[in-house]
Amino acid sequence: MKWFITISSNDPETAHNAMRLANVALVKKEQEVSVYMLGKAVEFQEFSTEEFNVTALTEEFMEAGGEFLV
Repeated sequence: MKWFITISSNDPETAHNAMRLANVALVKKEQEVSVYMLGKAVEFQEFSTEEFNVTALTEEFMEAGGEFLV
């Protein structure tokens, strides 16, 4: 199955949970996954926090072969 996840929120917890889902689908379930950041979400590096580290999850996603679009 192919997954396409769109993130448009700059809420750290929302973006963090979406990236966690993307990583689980990609790595553990071996699905094709694309993530598209739009609107306020493109600033994920700025709103990423220690508790909700969106930047680290995004890097893990790309290293695992996920398609990441901004």
